[in-house]
Amino acid sequence: MKAVFIDANGSLADVAHRLHQPDDIALLVNEQPDITPEQVPGVMGDAEILIVDHTSVPVEIAKQCKGLKHIVFLGTGARSYMNPEALAEIGIEVHIIKGYGDTAVAECAFALMWASAKGFARMDRGMRAGQWLRTDGIELTGKTLGLIGFGGIAAEMARLAIGAGMNVIAYNRSPKTHAGVRFADLDTVLSSSHVLSVHLLLNDETRGFISAERIAKMRDGVVLINTARGAVIDEQALIAGLTSKKIGHAGLDVFDIEPLPADHAFTKIDNVTLSAHSAFRTPEASDNLIQASLNHCRRISGQGQQR
Repeated sequence: MKAVFIDANGSLADVAHRLHQPDDIALLVNEQPDITPEQVPGVMGDAEILIVDHTSVPVEIAKQCKGLKHIVFLGTGARSYMNPEALAEIGIEVHIIKGYGDTAVAECAFALMWASAKGFARMDRGMRAGQWLRTDGIELTGKTLGLIGFGGIAAEMARLAIGAGMNVIAYNRSPKTHAGVRFADLDTVLSSSHVLSVHLLLNDETRGFISAERIAKMRDGVVLINTARGAVIDEQALIAGLTSKKIGHAGLDVFDIEPLPADHAFTKIDNVTLSAHSAFRTPEASDNLIQASLNHCRRISGQGQQR
């Protein structure tokens, strides 16, 4: 068997070469991160496994990859790039990777929360422009953090927030328990939280989950953090909430359109702090991610040992 990592950037390519072992299946690392879907079949050849970081794989493109039986998506958001059910119908199984960056993403959400609460980004922009913009911050100790969705990343976020002296409540669509976290219905979490952090997978049920109606139920001046997927928040409702100051500040790592267009409304609103979908980008998370993808390949092929 053979695997092709179709869209490796420089750092992930280095990790893949370092972690690939002599007894693993053959691996081609295509260091062309901006490859188009139409180019995929030509690079794939007759390989059976496709490793994907961020390239769309429509069904019609997958059909042109004659040997393709498995897609290993580097993360949990495969649905943003392909249709797993439609691919399954033509005999291609999609594998996702969970948990590789839980700590990295939670630390980013935690950092965005503090930056948003203190107004660091606005002051930094002002001082670089020669202005002395002193901002009244929010003390987070003793405040309530509400987590919307509760998986591994939210659990790490809870750990960090509890350590910082915050109260943590959470809403999850299925029953959960976790030490130090009080679970409640969604309306309670929305209305009670000084900070809301979104940790939902994107699917048909969660697209636009944070709607204008749900924003209206939030505490006035709430800090809203999103490191999940941009589309779980109704973008126009968020812009309206920021403009009216119903949402006091937002810290966003993910967006409906990425890269974020240069003239996007978020770039013109003072009470939003932006990061470039980089929450998961740490050396530790990259190692975890590529090791997990290679373990999928090892399991599929029956070669080598999982590490």
